[in-house]
Formats: sequence, structure tokens, C-alpha cells
Amino acid sequence: MRLFSSSLAIRSAGKIGSALLFLALAGLLLSLPLGAYAQDDSTPTVTEAGVLGDAVATDACNPDDFAAAPDGSATIYRIVSEESEVRYLVEEELARIGTTTAIGSTSAFIGQLGFDENGAPLACSRFDADLRTLTSDEPMRDNTLYNTTLETGTYPLATFILTDVEGLDGALVDGEETDITLIGNLTLHGTTRLVAWVGTVTLSGETLSGSAEMTFELTDFDMEKPESRMVVSIDDTITLQVDITAQLADE
Repeated sequence: MRLFSSSLAIRSAGKIGSALLFLALAGLLLSLPLGAYAQDDSTPTVTEAGVLGDAVATDACNPDDFAAAPDGSATIYRIVSEESEVRYLVEEELARIGTTTAIGSTSAFIGQLGFDENGAPLACSRFDADLRTLTSDEPMRDNTLYNTTLETGTYPLATFILTDVEGLDGALVDGEETDITLIGNLTLHGTTRLVAWVGTVTLSGETLSGSAEMTFELTDFDMEKPESRMVVSIDDTITLQVDITAQLADE
């Protein structure tokens, strides 16, 4: 079985690409008929996080009509934004300072996770992060990212839609941390790619908490390196991390 960890992670350096996350952040390379369980025994094991390839079809996912189990029942957990965060981390060389890790983050992060009556994760779990709210310790860096690399005026959101989860042999056990790999489509800067997030998830009563991480190259999402007088160079590889807290939704 597979579960979509809201820890869709993003820990990009200097708090600049948290939304590049979503949640999630952050499985397995496989296209599922949405509305079915997010699992498939024929899917090969994914051992490393990152971009897997082209996006898979998720046309059946309607954000206003969350996918449900065959009998129509589903248990839904919704992200608690103020207790969740998306981050980006990237190595950069700054003039007169030298090499440093830039970290950008945001809590403008929403989404939901669904499970069927047997505890199996449902496809179409979704997370969205508002990249316009990403902030680091340097406003000049943030503005450069907004205007050039992320182009948030045109592409304000990062979205992750779950298609598969690896690491669950059954329903989550209360109080027990579970290692998982999340597979799904990440849309960033107007480009959608199939990605894998590696992380953990823990169920505590009516609360799900978790974290996840992945890496990608700027070229994977057709983004250009930021140009600034203060930045001498920036690494091509970005790390995204997400920390998520989700609460059982009211009926």
C-alpha cells in the first residue's frame, strides 16, 4: 500500500522555494485511474527522491470533488497551515561573503489527504503552496526569485497531486512513524513533472504529521538561475522540504 505524506517537503535554501514544494513536499512512477487506491503492486520500488519523468494523467482529479473509495467513504485529513511549512534550500556564493546555504520558506500551504475505510491512501490527495509568500533572510534574494526564477506574477502556485505511495503494508498504526515514498505530479513554474518525495508520516489520534524531501534541477521546470549583484553563483540543484500537520476533517 502507499500513502501520500503531506510532508511533501521543501527546504530550499534561504526560504525561497518552500512553495516549490507543496507538500510535499513531496512514491512510485505510475499512473492510476484517479478515484482508485493509490497503490499498484507492479510498480517498481523508488529508492531516491527527485524527478522521475513526464507527468502522468490526473484529469479525473477535481479539487472540489475529492476522490473517494469505491463505496463512497473516505477519511479526510486537512493541512493545518499555521503548523506546516514548505522550504527550499540551495547552495549559493555571495559577493564579499562566500558560499552559503540559502533557505526560503512559507506556511501559505493548503491541501488534504484521503484514506479509504481500510486505511489505504487515495489518489488525488493534493497540496498547494503560494510561492509569492516565500521569504528568506534576504529581501533582495526573494525579490529576484519572484521576478526572474519563479516568475510568481505568472505562476503564483506550486501544486502536488498524489498518484501513488510506497512504504505502507497496511493502515497507519497510531503513534508509529512510517517511512514512505510519495509519487505524484508537481507543477512548478508552469511545468508539470512526475516526482518522488522520501519522508515519514505519523498518526497520532486525529492528527497526521510528517515530512518529506526531494531534489530537482532548475532546468527540470524550465527555470533560469537568478541574477543579482550580490549573487556570484548558485547551484543547479534545489532541495525542497515540507513539514506537514494535518487534522481529521469534520463530517
